[in-house]
Amino acid sequence: MNPSIHYRACNLCEAICGLEIKYEGNQVISIAGDKNDQFSRGHVCPKAVALKDIYEDPNRLRQPVRRTEKGWETISWQEAFDEVASKLKVIQAQHSTNAVAMYAGNPSVHNSGTFLAGTGLMRALKTKNIFSATSTDQLPHHFAAWQMFGHPFLLPIPDIDHTDFWLIMGGNPIASNGSLMTVPDVANRLKAIQQRGGKVVVIDPRFTETAAKADEHHFIRPATDVFLLLAMLHVVFAEGLDKSPDDVTGLEALKEIVAEFSPEKVEDQTGIKADTIRHIVHEFTSAKSAVAYGRIGLSTQAFGGACQWLLNAFNVVTGNMDKVGGAMFTQPAMDILSTSKGVYDKYNRYQSRVRGLPEFMGELPVSALAEEILTEGEGQIKALITSCGNPILSTPNGRQLDVAFEKLEFMVSVDIYINETTRHAHLILPPATGLEVSHYDLTFNALAVRNVTRFSEPLFPKSDEAKYDWEIFQELTARLTGEYTTDFQAQDPHAKVDMGLRFGAYKLNLDELRKYPHGMDLGPLKSCLFNRLQTIDKKIHLAPDLLLKDVVRIHKTFNNTKLSADFDLLLINRRHLRDNNSWMHNSERLIKGRNRCTLLIHSQDAAQRKIEEGTMVKIRSRVGEVLVSAKLTDKMMRGVVCLPHGYGHDRAGVQLPIAQAHAGVSVNDLTDELILDELTGNAVFGGVPVQVYC
Repeated sequence: MNPSIHYRACNLCEAICGLEIKYEGNQVISIAGDKNDQFSRGHVCPKAVALKDIYEDPNRLRQPVRRTEKGWETISWQEAFDEVASKLKVIQAQHSTNAVAMYAGNPSVHNSGTFLAGTGLMRALKTKNIFSATSTDQLPHHFAAWQMFGHPFLLPIPDIDHTDFWLIMGGNPIASNGSLMTVPDVANRLKAIQQRGGKVVVIDPRFTETAAKADEHHFIRPATDVFLLLAMLHVVFAEGLDKSPDDVTGLEALKEIVAEFSPEKVEDQTGIKADTIRHIVHEFTSAKSAVAYGRIGLSTQAFGGACQWLLNAFNVVTGNMDKVGGAMFTQPAMDILSTSKGVYDKYNRYQSRVRGLPEFMGELPVSALAEEILTEGEGQIKALITSCGNPILSTPNGRQLDVAFEKLEFMVSVDIYINETTRHAHLILPPATGLEVSHYDLTFNALAVRNVTRFSEPLFPKSDEAKYDWEIFQELTARLTGEYTTDFQAQDPHAKVDMGLRFGAYKLNLDELRKYPHGMDLGPLKSCLFNRLQTIDKKIHLAPDLLLKDVVRIHKTFNNTKLSADFDLLLINRRHLRDNNSWMHNSERLIKGRNRCTLLIHSQDAAQRKIEEGTMVKIRSRVGEVLVSAKLTDKMMRGVVCLPHGYGHDRAGVQLPIAQAHAGVSVNDLTDELILDELTGNAVFGGVPVQVYC
């Protein structure tokens, strides 16, 4: 008997690769790339097989559990909902609505049920204390898009399938499968640029997996990209290379800002020679089409917002914005911008209680979460809801969060594992997941390098006692708003997707999508920005007021970039193709092999400190210290060291035995919650001052 075949998209990362899953009964036989997928063309990364591992994982929770002095006990859904609603209502009545906070993790946007229903719970809480993983790595993108194009979700996407020159700054798409650029099969798409006579240049403090496939790589000192971008723009204007479109404002102001940042002036700060900077700009501007792309390395530094602004400006003034082969904009089948009305104003409407950090997009910087719990007084956070997030390992100063979560009066987590964060919860509500759920990529279809769409049906039915994520959120919402009755029935929110598709540009619907198990290709990206701009004057703003004000801070930092004697190295982080933040380490097939949690250090920096290959070294920062094995390499810039992100599974109480056997250390036991991008509130993970010693 031949096994049955099911087609769906992998929703573990941003690439949304099409999968061919062979199965018998409720057993997965194999998972492979779908060769007929309209977008991924048969490509699949190692993470896809983990959908089987998650489905079968004996450590995955399948019913609600309560933490007791004797350990975790299974309880009914009714009992769990009763307790959560009751505790949250009491805490808000005794203190204030802001006494309850909510944190949404990265998987929230990878699960359409959570994405569609989770915001309802946030609104029902009526709290200002909303946090998410967005402020760990991508707020600068949204901030720059809002300031320049009028809306934070009007994000430019590199049209790499048609470009002749791809400049990558602080990004490693071969390891990340894109990242704010939905693009399966990056390696072959990169190779295609070269095969048609184009060029790929990478600027990064580490010789990354992507750099190894590129034509050129240039080391840059961490957190100095803003100076490099200023110098690149300086060359464009000083040498008359600009091709700015007519529909822009602020061009003269931008010219004035960059005038003093010549390539010679920024050599010492960036570590890149003036001639090299000019060479990159000359090749970029002489290419038939070109695009500059900057990701994690640009966003997770003190000038993340300014970096994304200047990067966008560079694409604009070189004539590569909204142009085939340049930075373009998607026209998704379900367009969340279609409901946007009026001027977007969700910035600094309120501030965090302790440090006065600005709200943006309806949330506060997660770097402030611990202090909002630990600092007593009116408005103190007393209870927390986490949704598929692990901030202990993914946000700055995780050890401080450990302390803070122990101080909470009540904590509930919507999650499938007892991990470093959820071990602090009083109750955990586990949703059906992965192969058991329907999925539509609202976010990643809107960030794709082609206009594509697909609806994924569940492969296996959930068990009778399980609940979907949207059922959990809708029931909690109903109980908090007073709309709950004993015959309450949660409604599948994918009906909203069907409605959005019907009113979208392609006039589709879910029934139509179901006829295309390999997805639908809606065509390449096309010039559309000036129909989608949301600025009042329908122009691109090259010198927005809020970003201009940040130039003062840039000047101050430019003149004060020296490290102290105590912390004489700069720490950056990295990811691996078989890692998915902290979430996939309980899969034996993904975590097996050589230890990936090592400190990369340049061989000369190691020799100065008498460090040899495999030496256990201490890394110390202002906030903490970890012990880890050193790996000597010339693929690091001198003065820079590197740890992977997402490890640190050695906390007591974690119930992930495979992950614990490969525990590693958490880079976020070293990152500093007090250092962040003051403009956007994004956390800083790049260029953390540290000391390394035996």
